[in-house]
Amino acid sequence: MAFPGLPYPISKSESTFPVVATVRSFCRVCTSVCGILVDVDGDTVVRVRGDREHPLSKGYTCPKGRALPQMHHHPDRIERPQMRVDGILQDTSWEACLDDLVSKLKDIVDRYGPDSVGIFFGTGVGMDAVGTRVAEALHAAIGTSAKFSPLTIDGTAKPLISDLVGGFLGMSGRPDYDNADFMIFVGTNPVISHGHAIAVPNPTGTVRAIAGRGQVWVIDPRRTETARLATGHIAPRPGTDHAVLAFLVREVLRDGVDPDVLVQDADVLAAAVEPFTLEHTAALADVAAADLMRLCEAVRAAPGPVAIETGTGVTMTADAANVTQWLAWALMILTGSMNRLGGIWFHPGFAYQLEAFELPISPPDGSFGPGPRSRPGTQSFMGEWPCAALPDEIEAGNIRAVLNLGGSLLTSFPNTGVLEPALRTLEVLATTEIISNDTAALSTHVLPTKDQLERSDVTIWDALSSRVSAQHTPAVVEPIGDRRSMWWFLAELGRRLGHDVADPARSDDEMLAGVTAAARCTFDELAATGWVDKGHELPAPWVQRHVERMGGWRLAPRLLVEQLARVRAPAPLVLTPRRQMRRLNAQFDFLGDPADVLIHPDDGAAAGVVDGSPVTVRSAHGELTGVAKVDPAIRRGAVSVPHGHVEANVNALTNKDDIDLVTGMVRYSGVPVSLHPA
Repeated sequence: MAFPGLPYPISKSESTFPVVATVRSFCRVCTSVCGILVDVDGDTVVRVRGDREHPLSKGYTCPKGRALPQMHHHPDRIERPQMRVDGILQDTSWEACLDDLVSKLKDIVDRYGPDSVGIFFGTGVGMDAVGTRVAEALHAAIGTSAKFSPLTIDGTAKPLISDLVGGFLGMSGRPDYDNADFMIFVGTNPVISHGHAIAVPNPTGTVRAIAGRGQVWVIDPRRTETARLATGHIAPRPGTDHAVLAFLVREVLRDGVDPDVLVQDADVLAAAVEPFTLEHTAALADVAAADLMRLCEAVRAAPGPVAIETGTGVTMTADAANVTQWLAWALMILTGSMNRLGGIWFHPGFAYQLEAFELPISPPDGSFGPGPRSRPGTQSFMGEWPCAALPDEIEAGNIRAVLNLGGSLLTSFPNTGVLEPALRTLEVLATTEIISNDTAALSTHVLPTKDQLERSDVTIWDALSSRVSAQHTPAVVEPIGDRRSMWWFLAELGRRLGHDVADPARSDDEMLAGVTAAARCTFDELAATGWVDKGHELPAPWVQRHVERMGGWRLAPRLLVEQLARVRAPAPLVLTPRRQMRRLNAQFDFLGDPADVLIHPDDGAAAGVVDGSPVTVRSAHGELTGVAKVDPAIRRGAVSVPHGHVEANVNALTNKDDIDLVTGMVRYSGVPVSLHPA
């Protein structure tokens, strides 16, 4: 399908602003990649608004996307390379900065080997199609095992279950939102977050549409914005979502396994969930038995597939993340919802085209590799080390340099109080960034890369995209100052280190053509139309072939059965994560979403905390202070602090040693805390 509408740029008459041009583009704040119209007046970005002709978002935008002009013209934007001289970051030239950086990196690798260089693949490179490809090539060329990304901050459970239950890491499932009529959201609030990893385009409209033709249930300790649109809401104790799903799986299994669904080890799964009776689950989750039965009967009576999506409320809980995601898959498998219209579909890849070859079948106990030397017992997952291991690797002298590609380490990594002094001891901390922040301020080298309005780009994010589709945008404005493309910096860095990862003399569009070379369309086709959607088949034969070759869905992987038996009961008062409409982690702080601490009235009264007053949240590892928001919409026992605030940094409460040894995922949710008037 081609993108309807006019070529770029479109007529200025479509805007009420006195602008020179309006450029059709798409937003890369998150994976929803909404269509936008950008009004520009020379070098000034005047306004961003939704593109009603965009086939996916249909005019929807969020406050973050509409704030791209403020981000582009931010007073703290970084315009020139910076280098630390005599302890002070100073503006310099690319030539001088790269000369110094390369000299130091070569010396470190010569002395300590390639594993002495750690690379963090942050959001800044992850939302940049060419930047990601060249970063991956540079990582391979350097040959370091020390690769980190947000995977071990909020994302390991989903690919782990794809690997263990689906037999292939690339089994990237997502709800069929266009056709679903029974939807369960567990620990996710897509109206605010736009989904977890896999986007929910136009989330409010999507949730309303599903509820209008069927049922939407939300399992979350807070009556979220999504729950307000739902037909049913259950608010279990934080960290007990797995129990609710185990109860549902137990009841469905007692009804009998659908003979048309090919599965393995249904009896082992039945034994694992047998303890989760109605009475036990109601007591553990502290929810009414009648509410659990109402959900159970709704699942039983669903006329079609049951689609389930989870979010950071699940994946950030180290104790129960894996088993909750597993039980969500098990419930969908048992109800015949996998690879079904209105259920879950699996992305075949716009670039990789998984249907074109026979998929490998992963080992029953998963696909792992050796972990960092400083953390015995840990392992690598998907070729990455746990982010929690970074300070230990630095303190042990194993990592001497870190290339931070578009990440705000101090507001995303655990144990900020331990991480910050470790980063200060590095010989090299090179950060690519567009706006000054606390991590850039610690760096030895700061490399100013183009923001999303300054570069042409495509989307080919197979594991994250909500469609088998791709988009293209031209650059909207010229780069400010001496900003360069992320890929150019990485290519030039590689060249000076002796690695041919890309030709720095090429243009952005030439590089984009290379990214799309093996995809389902050519770059010229994509650039001419702006949008290409190849659609997908349901049920997909390639998925069915894979499941048959595997011998059926693996309902009871040993690792998960053992983890379910070991899940700890939550503490009386625990930290829970939360997204905000006008923030994305550490970005968009200028939009003013406060670091409010959501507390149930009973918990506030017990601690002597009143609404609107300063409150200190304390764990065994640190504390933060925010403003109390006493709200009955959050259940007792949960304290919700949003991500990304420097002044109320949730990472100060976390413990780098409290991790899931299977995946390296740190516990960011379910951390025991106490409340104190500040």
